[in-house]
Amino acid sequence: MRIGLLGTGPWALLAYAPALHGHPEVDFTGIWGRRPEAAGALADRFGTRPYADVDALIADSDAIAIALPPAVQAPLAVRAARAGRHLLLDKPLAVDVAAAREVADAVRETDVASAVFFTSRFADGPRAWIAEQARKGGWFTAHASWIGALDGGPFANSPWRHEKGALWDVGPHALSVLLPVLGDVREVAAATTGPGDTVHLVLRHDAGTSSTVTLTLTAPGPASGAAVELRGAHGVTAMPSSEDTPVSALRRMIDTLIDSARTGRAHDCDAAFGLRVTQILDEAARRLP
Repeated sequence: MRIGLLGTGPWALLAYAPALHGHPEVDFTGIWGRRPEAAGALADRFGTRPYADVDALIADSDAIAIALPPAVQAPLAVRAARAGRHLLLDKPLAVDVAAAREVADAVRETDVASAVFFTSRFADGPRAWIAEQARKGGWFTAHASWIGALDGGPFANSPWRHEKGALWDVGPHALSVLLPVLGDVREVAAATTGPGDTVHLVLRHDAGTSSTVTLTLTAPGPASGAAVELRGAHGVTAMPSSEDTPVSALRRMIDTLIDSARTGRAHDCDAAFGLRVTQILDEAARRLP
């Protein structure tokens, strides 16, 4: 599959470009970025070509991978889908519901394949655990926490993360684990803030269960980490860690996209799921004090 990459920032460098470059079933078509010099440098590093015109790259590709801020990602995803190109998307799909719906609608109407990179859903260990807990059922409640320290990391200068905070950056990860196990969110029952950009949520799910979520990007470095714990008829279980890197997990998502394009079977983490996550995040944001 010929796949072009949109984006030249840290996530494109650390994850998307190496994943595309090393995938045996991918012809890495080229790279477009808002900064042409960065596109040229990244293309040289990964043995492909820079594009000055985004539409030219879309035309030369079977699929488009997007590693750009969500407000930039959404309209470009619609553009690529309308051109009949499959989509490798990053989370969140968008930072407003209308933009996310435009992406999901374009994917549905053009019948292209799509996948959104919710890391735990593609990482060995977590993905198998999620599937097993969803199969077992019988869960009473759950708690998910994604605790990050943005300062000093590769995304320390990310304007959209500083503007939108943990709810929109790591909130999608928590929801991507909770929804397949506990069911869709019926209601964001409570939402409040803590230190820095910390957000605490109480969610009610369709199956009658409830969950709590803690999200932050402003914790001390030693406090960082992600955890999900389920309690129910089977006792207590915690999501295992993964030895996957973002690159290996992303290559697994590429496998998923190629399979979806060949078979016509949508993956659980497609654009429609990305839209649903955006809707829940938007409801939570409106409930925050």
